[in-house]
Amino acid sequence: MKLGFLTACLPGLPLDEIADWAVAEGYQALEVAVWPSAGGRDFEASHLPVADFTDADEQRTRELLERTGLTISSLAYYENNLHPDPATRESIRTHLKHAIDTAARLGVDSVGTFIGRDPRLSVLQNLREGEKVLPELVEHAGERGVKIVIENCVMEGWHPDGYPGNLAYSPELWEWMFDLGFYLNWDPSHLMWIGIDPLETIEPYLDRIIHTQAKDVELFPAKRNRYGHFGIVDKGGDPWATGWWRYRVPGLGQVDWRRVIDRFHDLGYTGTVSVEHEDPVWGGTPEKVQQGLRIAHRTLSPLIEPQ
Repeated sequence: MKLGFLTACLPGLPLDEIADWAVAEGYQALEVAVWPSAGGRDFEASHLPVADFTDADEQRTRELLERTGLTISSLAYYENNLHPDPATRESIRTHLKHAIDTAARLGVDSVGTFIGRDPRLSVLQNLREGEKVLPELVEHAGERGVKIVIENCVMEGWHPDGYPGNLAYSPELWEWMFDLGFYLNWDPSHLMWIGIDPLETIEPYLDRIIHTQAKDVELFPAKRNRYGHFGIVDKGGDPWATGWWRYRVPGLGQVDWRRVIDRFHDLGYTGTVSVEHEDPVWGGTPEKVQQGLRIAHRTLSPLIEPQ
């Protein structure tokens, strides 16, 4: 196991600066954000120009990894691959293929994204649509020796009524996407607020968990009595408004990381545990984000690399 973090939390810093900081703080891997430079939403960044990745870009990236000793655990482009607008969907698919091609050039074995959802359709209608259009992405990746990993984020902010906007939130749906050839970027924080015990989902699906995102969650059950299980309805234009939970860096929420990492050790997991920093307390400036990453490192590193 290696400990890394997703670079999207530091969108304003170049990759070489992030890498130097990561090494100094004891991290071993980077999950590199590769959204288009035209992005700009929260928790998105463009740290490699995958849409026009040149030989010079490849050489610079390889030299950076050699100099720092870091590995790239995955390339991250988390978008809605079932977007209801055809032009937007095609743009997302095209950029995802660029990310896959770049991963293959760099010897990175996975690219992360979402299944997504067309909110105009029922879940079952989305599954049938996914069965038509998603296998071509899996084939594109497989031909290049790359696996597509899907994060089990609910993405309720993508749905106008706050229902799941990414159809990979439960083991039932994982099994559906595994049949299509996808793998899992396992994140316990999302499982906890929808009522699924993260520990119980590791062993049955270990052969499909090839990457892990370490994000914690802080729950406020008293507020659930007002909003219900799916959270606040009137988000006031803020898709991150949840109502009774908020995401934290590992160690500041209610995920039992000691038991999670012990279960991984026990079962022989050898992938990367990658901190996904979406903590509102330790956010807002690069300095605060970096302090949040230090807290996560102090929490996880003794468990991943026992002293």
